[in-house]
Amino acid sequence: MKRILIAMICMLPFFAHAQEDGVGLRLGEPLSITYKKFLDGNIAIEGMFGRAGVNSAQYYQRAFDNNRPTPNAFYAGHSTGSSFSFNLRGAYHEDITDDLNIDQGYFLAYAGAGVQLRSTRVDYSYTDPASSPPGVFFRESRRNIDLGPEIFGGGEYYFDDLPISIFAEIGLFMELLDRFGHLKLQGGIGVRYLF
Repeated sequence: MKRILIAMICMLPFFAHAQEDGVGLRLGEPLSITYKKFLDGNIAIEGMFGRAGVNSAQYYQRAFDNNRPTPNAFYAGHSTGSSFSFNLRGAYHEDITDDLNIDQGYFLAYAGAGVQLRSTRVDYSYTDPASSPPGVFFRESRRNIDLGPEIFGGGEYYFDDLPISIFAEIGLFMELLDRFGHLKLQGGIGVRYLF
């Protein structure tokens, strides 16, 4: 994660041609480094790379039960690690500063859609009554990869005297791959350095 942040900071001079473009940190689901570029006054694209949260224990147990390593394998537990997320999305922005009676800075409301790729390593432990000796625990590692669309909405406040914006948003991710139709509520708050 540190290498990614250093690479993003080193790339800042190459992207310094737009006033409202920004790079920053998003705290939430997923925890990400974010780069946002305005294509015009209302439309922006955004890329995010970071750490994805894990799904519920029932989600991973169900994945194990649907794809057992042996016909008699019995789920005993799991642990997760090495997770990441990549988002590519676009959003429409509307200036609502006057509607909110804001005197300093300006506030943009936004909504959009995108695509998200999530990956998590899952280490399963299981037993197999047909194995010898009985009661031995076996282990298997798998990579859980989820891909699908997301929709989101939020607001971003731009300070007058500082090259910083703060934002908050909420969204919904739907898996197309690996488990079609699984929904995940997401959201976050963050800050961006503008250049």
